[in-house]
Amino acid sequence: MRCFFLIAIILFSGCKNDSADPIETVLASNNPKIKTVADAIENHEVQILFTEIIREKDSVYFKDYSFQVDDNSYFYPASTVKLPIAILALEKVKDNPLIDRNTLFNVEGDSTKTTISNAIKKIFAVSDNAAYNRLFEYLGKDYINNKLIDKGINCRISHRLSVDNSTDLKTKPLIFYAQNQVVFKTDAVINQPIKPLKLNEITKGKGYMVNDSLVNQPMDFSLKNYLPVTALHQIMKRLMFPELYPHNQQFHLTPIDRSFLINTMKILPHEAGYTTDDYYESYVKFLVFGDSKKPLPKHIKIYNKVGNAYGYLTDCAYIINEKTKQEFLITATIHVNKNQIFNDNNYEYDTVGFPFLAALGRQLIE
Repeated sequence: MRCFFLIAIILFSGCKNDSADPIETVLASNNPKIKTVADAIENHEVQILFTEIIREKDSVYFKDYSFQVDDNSYFYPASTVKLPIAILALEKVKDNPLIDRNTLFNVEGDSTKTTISNAIKKIFAVSDNAAYNRLFEYLGKDYINNKLIDKGINCRISHRLSVDNSTDLKTKPLIFYAQNQVVFKTDAVINQPIKPLKLNEITKGKGYMVNDSLVNQPMDFSLKNYLPVTALHQIMKRLMFPELYPHNQQFHLTPIDRSFLINTMKILPHEAGYTTDDYYESYVKFLVFGDSKKPLPKHIKIYNKVGNAYGYLTDCAYIINEKTKQEFLITATIHVNKNQIFNDNNYEYDTVGFPFLAALGRQLIE
């Protein structure tokens, strides 16, 4: 019976839609925030996956649409890699009877004590890099990739973010505490060397900055993280709708941990203790609201993870409109680097990227 149900979902998702493709309709819009990109689409590496969630009685169906999605065309995923790391950290900690997600820990050599729960809150509230790096030390590169590959997710997460030792193969031990006593310590692990990616467009641009000097050659991304749009979308589907996937493709979280994670994914910065002066409500909500710093409407719930680096803006979001009872999944990426120089902090985020993703999201969920 379960096999028949899954087949029905796949067939429904693959059926030809008689109505217009919603992505194509949006990209044909005269909205200047969209038209600016659509008229020069070849310059922006746009990839979009859009899924309508259809509920009929006790069944859930996916109706999928895509635009220029190509797992072989590389884009830098930036902080979107924090989504699978948060999930895998919860999956791993549940199997250790000595600790849980609320057990205090520090990375060896780091005086900051935190918890896995707190790290995850920081990741989704403001996309905190240090929080991600601590969970990366807990998991390790090989563990991360083996787990994701085993679930049928095509990706390669190879490094920490924004630190000098980002590509160190050896993870540092984590020390866990209860009542000021050490209750558990992870081992340092030496991971396998990072293999260069062999993908299209793996070298990019015409130059990049190193300190204050310009290197006049394309930038090589072959050793960097790889998390394509398809993988992000599949991770979100598996998290939000685990019952639609075989057991070996699911993330195995406790119901309490899964509920904690999903609720944390929609957290706003001020709800996590950050000031609104520095972190406005849409700070990490690129789709729908990324072009505004106004308070978000209460009836739109966005569970998401964004990424922003090297001129790439990416958002993977599960969106619920509580007024219309509609649900959507959107994963979209855009590149805005007109001068084709990397690391010069001269990207068109505010003038092109954020306006495009916000308008795209609004029109897709209307």
